[in-house]
Formats: sequence, structure tokens, C-alpha cells
Amino acid sequence: MPRQLQKHRKQPGGKGKRRATATSNQRGPLGGIKVLDLSAYIAGPYGCSLLADLGAEVIKIEPPTGDTLRQYPSTFAQESRVFLGTNRSKLGIILDLKQPAGLAVLIRMVETADVLVHNFRPSVPPRLGIDYDQLKAINPRLIYCALTGYGETGPLKDKAGYDQVLQSMTGICVFQGAATGKAEIVLGSVVDFYAASMLAYGVSSALYSRERTGEGQYIGVSLLRSALAMQSGRFIWAEGEGRDAKREMRAGGIAGIHPTKKGEIYISANTPHFWRALCELVGLPQLAEDPNYDTVRKRAQRTEEIVSKIRVALVARTALEWEQIFGEQVPCCAVRSIEDMFDHPQVLSEGLVATMDHPIIGRYRGMANPIKFSAGATPAPTGAPTLGQHTDEVLAKYGYSKEEIQRLHKAGAIDPSPSAPGYGKA
Repeated sequence: MPRQLQKHRKQPGGKGKRRATATSNQRGPLGGIKVLDLSAYIAGPYGCSLLADLGAEVIKIEPPTGDTLRQYPSTFAQESRVFLGTNRSKLGIILDLKQPAGLAVLIRMVETADVLVHNFRPSVPPRLGIDYDQLKAINPRLIYCALTGYGETGPLKDKAGYDQVLQSMTGICVFQGAATGKAEIVLGSVVDFYAASMLAYGVSSALYSRERTGEGQYIGVSLLRSALAMQSGRFIWAEGEGRDAKREMRAGGIAGIHPTKKGEIYISANTPHFWRALCELVGLPQLAEDPNYDTVRKRAQRTEEIVSKIRVALVARTALEWEQIFGEQVPCCAVRSIEDMFDHPQVLSEGLVATMDHPIIGRYRGMANPIKFSAGATPAPTGAPTLGQHTDEVLAKYGYSKEEIQRLHKAGAIDPSPSAPGYGKA
């Protein structure tokens, strides 16, 4: 066991010893909760941002080279757009955990932390001296969340996991490309973002459990678990079924995106009421009376002939015109770009866009309030931190003097690497 951990084994935080909890002036249901975020890329960091949305104080701890996501291609010269979007509302510091001085800082932070999150492969934390058993000895109330690619056991446990790799492994790509017969990636890192939600869900549940038991615990979240969980409607195989069992959830033949005079529109008309309304509004009432199309299963079997007839009618008007005509009678929506969402009246009415400031990018708009609570407001989101932006400020909170912080800088334990993005730039 590293000396840093031996020294702190008997620090406060044992069973039954309660720390400060959220009070009425701490905004959000997780107000007063401290989260140490050692994760990188998307799933772990965004899961921690979801905790920050709920009021937790999240400290993003990066190595001297920074989160790899910072270096991903972006139209911003010195920052990554996806990094900004997945790391809102955090304080950012640098710690070199490979240096004894850097590890010692983390250990001091762990003493009073509520949650620690990382996405290291299972073999890495023991090597660094920060696996669950060792940190639990310091702080038995710690919620320790490990996000992995494939889990903690099995032949793939130490293989690095990536969103599109897991999509390919778990059948997502096969379903996405079913129409063409060629596997396709679902863009948007859907497995990562679903795993982020699972992370926030697991941590919040563990915090609730700790309120009753006084004990922290280990939480395992993986991209593999998440990729299969998000396909629970497909991940069913009855005894006696063959490999060719139909698992696609689309139904009704017409459900999908269709071209119009200008733009495209998504239509779903599976129920008898919606099917009849669609036929009448596009000027084809005879389809609703045709016994060949009078059930959703029959329409699914005759998709091509139904779609060809409906599409001839749809080209008479634009997507926005059809959206107005269908109204509440037919589930539909004109296809829009993400840029349209920043000023969409429904999005603005729900308070889903916030304006944030950033030392390099300046002012930008991004996501706010993914969950609404009636009992008090959640804190307003803040911009993602630059690499090491709050290092000195955070260390001062943890009792480090100016002289001690300077020694850590001199040792290189809390400074960016020359290979870090933006190094040497103001």
C-alpha cells in the first residue's frame, strides 16, 4: 500500500459519522455533495455534469496532458465543442497522480469527498494506488464509481471501451442499417450518453442508500451494460426462437422520414385513429377503408406500397405546412437541425438553453435544466473549465497554503504538460 494511503487510513469518515448535508440555501437536490471527477472522454465526464446539474460540486481532475477529449477536432481553435458540452458546471484542476505529491493531494480530497468517478481500466487504479478498497479505508462513506468498457470481470475487462466499438459489438449497428442491409453507426455517441445517465442514476441511488446505512459503496457502470440496457426492447430471446427472430421495434409501414415539396417530415401513424387521420388529411381516405391496410401488422407487411402512395401526396406541400395541417391529429415533426433548437419556442419555454462564459471561447449557449424539480431551483450551469483553471483556488479550499501550492507547481505536480492543448497560450 502506498505511504500516502497508509498515512491516512484512520482519517474521519467511518460508519455512522455524518458529514454536512444539503441545506435550504444549497441549490438542487445534490447541494452540498462533493464529487471528484477523474474521468475522460464523454460518458464519465457527462455523468458528472448531470450530477452538477443537480447541485453537486464537481471537481474535474485532469492529468498534465488534459482530458483527451480536449484534443478532438473542433471549429474552435483552442477548445473542443464536445468537451464544452460534456463538462459544464465544474471546477477544473490538474493533478499528476504518478507523482507522490500529486497523489497526496488527491488523498486529502478523498477524505471529505462524497463521490469519486473514474473511467480507468480495472488494472489501472490498483497500480496508481486509488482502487476502491484502498480509498474505502480512508473514507468508508465514499461512493466510488468505476466506468469501464466491459465491466470488472471476464476476458475483455481490461480492454479499452469506445462508443462505436460497443455499438458494433452489441447489434446496434445492425439494426441501424437494417433498411439497407449494411451495418451503420448511430452518430452522436448514444452509448456514451446513455452510460452517463446510468452513472448519474447509480450515484444518486448510492447516495440515497448511504443516508440510510451510513456506508459508501462501489458502483460499476460499463458501456457494455449500457449498450444492452438501452436495447432492452430488443434484448429478448424466447426459447425455441431462431436467430432470424424479428427484433426491430418499428411498425405500421408508414413510420419514418418522408420527403415533401420542401424539407422532410417524420410521420408515425400506428393506431387506427392516427392512420385514418393521416389518410384523410393527405387526400387518400380510401386507404383507411382498404381491408388490406386495416391493422398495423398488415400495414407493416405492405410498407412499400403504402409509402409510395403517401409520398406522392406529401410532395404537394412543404414539411412545415404538413406539420401545421397534421397538428395533433397525426404524430409528426418537420425535420430540423440542432441549430434550430437554440431558439425554438418550446425549448425556450422549458428553459433548456443557458448562456455561459468561457475564458477562451467567450460567451456561448448550451444545455440547461435536463431535469425539472418543483421543490427549489437547480443552479444555473457554468462554462466548462479550461485545463487547470481552478487548481490554486481548489487547493486553497483544501487547506493548502500559498507556499505549499507553489512547491507543487515547482514540482510539476499541478502544472499542464507542454503537450497539453493550448499550452503556453493566454
